[in-house]
Amino acid sequence: MSKHVKDLVSKEIAQRLDGVGDAILVNVVGLDAGKTFRLRRQLREKNIHLMVVKNSLARRATEGTSLARAFQGVDGTLAMVWGSEDFISLAKEVAALDASPEFPEFQARGGVMDGDHLTAEGVKAVSLWPNRQEQIRILVGQILSPGANLVSQLLGPGRALVSQVEKKAEGGDDMDAAGEGSAEAKPEVVQEGQDVGNTAES
Repeated sequence: MSKHVKDLVSKEIAQRLDGVGDAILVNVVGLDAGKTFRLRRQLREKNIHLMVVKNSLARRATEGTSLARAFQGVDGTLAMVWGSEDFISLAKEVAALDASPEFPEFQARGGVMDGDHLTAEGVKAVSLWPNRQEQIRILVGQILSPGANLVSQLLGPGRALVSQVEKKAEGGDDMDAAGEGSAEAKPEVVQEGQDVGNTAES
């Protein structure tokens, strides 16, 4: 490849990566056409871009940018992936594909996040972090938890009072019913001097 052609390819790579600050390098060598097509389609569905690059040309295209650090310690033909909702979501997808039996040749090779170089192990470590949606759920839970506790503390005494009043009312009804039953069952008192036989006849 002539120097002129290399310059043209490097410029094209630089244009495609314009505005990209974080990316992950992966190995796709060995994937057949069918698997490559499925892989690209799966990534597109999650708004992830994939571009196969030659290491030397990618180094030239990213020189002076934050992406240049991604190529430290790697060589050969690789693919760059970027996009998704956030970098952690991107790392999660790459880690899932790395472990997928559908694409055994797919491997994470490294990357760059916020200007810092990542090894393959670093990419997998980042994939274990909570992504943006998970962080929002955690934050919302932390915000709502004190309010829920306060409401529970405010309503707790009221519920206890109502329960006590209801139990008291139920206990009072039982006592009244017991009193009425005792009055109905009270035997007739025979007054002193009264003829018991006459009373029975009457």
